[in-house]
Amino acid sequence: MSYPSSPFSKQELIPQEETLEVLKKKGELFIGIPKESSYQERRVCLTPDAINALTAHGHRVIIESKAGEGANYSDREFSEAGAEITSDTQKVFSCPIILKVEPPSLEELKMINPQAIIISALQIKTQSKKYFETLAKKRVTALAFEFIKDEVGNYPAVRALSEIAGTASVLIAAELMTNMNEGNGLMFGNITGVPPVNVVILGAGTVGEFAARSAIGLGATVKVFDNSITRLRSLQNNLNRILYTSTLQPKNLLKALKRCDVLIGAVRGVDRAPVVVTETMVEQMKNGAVLIDVSIDMGGCIESSEVTTHDKPTFVKHGVTHYCVPNIPSRYARTASVSISNIFTPYLLKIGEDGGLEQSLRFDKGLRNGLYFYHGILTSKAVADWFDLSYRDINLLIF
Repeated sequence: MSYPSSPFSKQELIPQEETLEVLKKKGELFIGIPKESSYQERRVCLTPDAINALTAHGHRVIIESKAGEGANYSDREFSEAGAEITSDTQKVFSCPIILKVEPPSLEELKMINPQAIIISALQIKTQSKKYFETLAKKRVTALAFEFIKDEVGNYPAVRALSEIAGTASVLIAAELMTNMNEGNGLMFGNITGVPPVNVVILGAGTVGEFAARSAIGLGATVKVFDNSITRLRSLQNNLNRILYTSTLQPKNLLKALKRCDVLIGAVRGVDRAPVVVTETMVEQMKNGAVLIDVSIDMGGCIESSEVTTHDKPTFVKHGVTHYCVPNIPSRYARTASVSISNIFTPYLLKIGEDGGLEQSLRFDKGLRNGLYFYHGILTSKAVADWFDLSYRDINLLIF
């Protein structure tokens, strides 16, 4: 009687040696934090408390002298937290990992060593093709913090900075309405017997939500416009109250604009912000009204908007005070620095625990989403489409 042949070879049936899991070896990170060189950028990536947490885990941090000055952190605070302070910019940029808020300039890229890791914002709209060609030549691995996703699929860095921008827009409006700033003398706050300030908010995203939260907290009457019913419903749920909401219908919007004291534009787009308010609509607004276009970094959602700076933040057009500064969180540099630091620190500690960025990228899909250069190879489809460059799928490179 014949028996069917075994699916195993004779060799495989012999007892084999036991294979044990190889534990991940912790990696020591060597991080350089240069002083921000971009115009009016005052933020710093890590606070002294964050550096203390990193150095306590055996990591090394070199920070350029006066890097935290704009956010009111002294070199002494960083030094006491365990960072090394240096005035040598070249030394900072020669570190294996570079942490920045703004993307490095072409001049700064010259100082970076080949195979370095850069973690910063990308700001794709401000870059050139030459920038990405330089990254490729240096075989750099680069992460954009605005594209990093958390475990539930949100963008933590974008949300944190949007929360600041939303809250700040209301505080700035309150400031601009005072007589000291040649405003109309109205005060935010539900003063007994005085009609409340009318605020119109365009966009029900994070900026719109936090602007509405702050304005309501100060006693204003708030109207929110957005074409997404889901976002408007979500905003009402998050604020835990019913408020005036509407889709962006020109008739309803114009009626609200004629009565409002403050207009906050927070509409985003894919490539640029859509123009929601025309110049004709602005002409019909109250004399002395305040307009804050938070979307100005994406081209602005109000037709009469023009980019301004922190030094000269406002201009008056058609009797309406326009505030159109692109980098609003930098106005509150310390709060913004703490917020960014809170996002960076857990990721850096995790990268150290995993034994380096390579391992973290393998297992963390959200972190991988922020990667746009891997050893000199472009891995971002968005960048490739924008600049007409070729790219490779990171999932095919890393596994």
